[in-house]
Amino acid sequence: MGTTELKSDNLFEMMKIHLASDAGKELTKNIGLVYQINIAPKKIGFDEVSYIVDLKKGEVTKGKYEGGKPDATFSFKDDDFIKVATGKMNPQIAFMRGAMKIKGSLSAAQKFTPDIFPKPAKM
Repeated sequence: MGTTELKSDNLFEMMKIHLASDAGKELTKNIGLVYQINIAPKKIGFDEVSYIVDLKKGEVTKGKYEGGKPDATFSFKDDDFIKVATGKMNPQIAFMRGAMKIKGSLSAAQKFTPDIFPKPAKM
């Protein structure tokens, strides 16, 4: 595994803080699912870095899921993940274009919406 700096790393750090907030605790209570997100620097399936977004416990961790199987797993290229997370690309369009791949429960995947992500601060 390379030590490539992904743009997504910052977003996951912000998510940790977001999930610790009251709005984040509300998401955890309402969703209660575990997601694995694989981020590839250039091409899906190559040199991927995995993150777990645990909306049962309200945590974000780097690495594969240890507690069995995640409810849904997403795979993205780094740039496409940023576009979806910041609302610049519709998740359905990303999926249809092959910019996002999903494994696991589709109903769980549909609950993973952009409001899970913290809103980017305006500069």
